[in-house]
Amino acid sequence: MKYGWLFLSMGITVTCSLNAHAAMRQYSATADASNWTVNKTNRLACTLQHEVPYYGDAIFSAAASKNKDLTFNFDMMVRPESYDFAGVQSVPPAWRAGQPARDLTTMKLLKKFDGELGNDSAWEMLTELEKGYFPTFYYKDWSNKVDYISVALSSVNFKQAYWAFLQCRDGLLPYSFEDIAFTVMNYKSASSELTKDSRKRLEMIGEYLKNDPEIATIEIAAFTDSYGGRSTNLELSKKRARAIKDYMVSLGVAETRIMTDGFGEKRHIADNATVIGRGKNRRVVIQLARQ
Repeated sequence: MKYGWLFLSMGITVTCSLNAHAAMRQYSATADASNWTVNKTNRLACTLQHEVPYYGDAIFSAAASKNKDLTFNFDMMVRPESYDFAGVQSVPPAWRAGQPARDLTTMKLLKKFDGELGNDSAWEMLTELEKGYFPTFYYKDWSNKVDYISVALSSVNFKQAYWAFLQCRDGLLPYSFEDIAFTVMNYKSASSELTKDSRKRLEMIGEYLKNDPEIATIEIAAFTDSYGGRSTNLELSKKRARAIKDYMVSLGVAETRIMTDGFGEKRHIADNATVIGRGKNRRVVIQLARQ
């Protein structure tokens, strides 16, 4: 036997068909308790967070990268005990009575993991919240086989926090740790002066280091081509490595975190008989490691 189940939450009206002994357990913030907060980690990450009382936290996040894609994460207090899917709908508020809910997407429920959605779904949910709708998740409870769960994100007090989040995302660095964790830069012949492109790259690394306190070590290894004499080249490579270290120290990086070495003519990666090959051999390799 089934019957219609009607419930109101935060001005939302939803009708579901449930078994006679089933219940729809619903979670959402009341209008007075609806709160959206923005957290910023320098220019590396931004989060827009909404607490769903007695359920967990809904978190939209963006990280430093070329595209600054969004992700949505449901940090559940009780994680799934099985594999399933949750339907996601955009539910209109009560003052838009008569408008039907609209299907947005489905979210995979993975055993012992929080729920996650990718860039496209995250943006669509944000635009529905901006319009005053309530993105709502529906799924069958994994701890009680006859019950169903409804979890709604409230659009109350959303817009101001959303604008702050967009501004934070716009200020993120357009590259990630992975983009600069391993870098090879080149020099001009018989000089410790970097090429124009290499200086730009070093500026990128420097900007990243100012924003990420979790960088534990920085290894700088410098190399030369085979022209100029071995002892001269060995000293030149050490000079190049020290110059990079001095630059990073000037940015506030602790000197003890930076390790340098100069290898001179050792470890060539190209043929020294050609101009192009020698240019590749005149290089410095920077490797960053996190804590």
